[in-house]
Amino acid sequence: MSWIILFVAGLFEVAWAVGLKYTEGFTRPLPTVLTVLAMATSVGLLGLAMKNLPLGTAYAIWTGIGALGTVAVGIWLFGESMAPVRMLSVALILCGLVGLKLSH
Repeated sequence: MSWIILFVAGLFEVAWAVGLKYTEGFTRPLPTVLTVLAMATSVGLLGLAMKNLPLGTAYAIWTGIGALGTVAVGIWLFGESMAPVRMLSVALILCGLVGLKLSH
């Protein structure tokens, strides 16, 4: 169950990272409130997952999901680059996450 909680925490990290873009420097009230709620939810779920998972593994997986998710959303919503070196870098992050999961 901790792995599922950690995964959901990572999804909320993606949500708040993307939400930051829409807050326009925290000048738009609704996106700001939603972003702060996503931040609190993400960190709260991370804390719950850490009850049963090692700190280093949980934190690295959480940030990795956030990194991979925000890259994917950036490509999808904002037309960000899919340059080969960028995609290779994303693949390396994914390999690191798989390695952490397998080593636990």
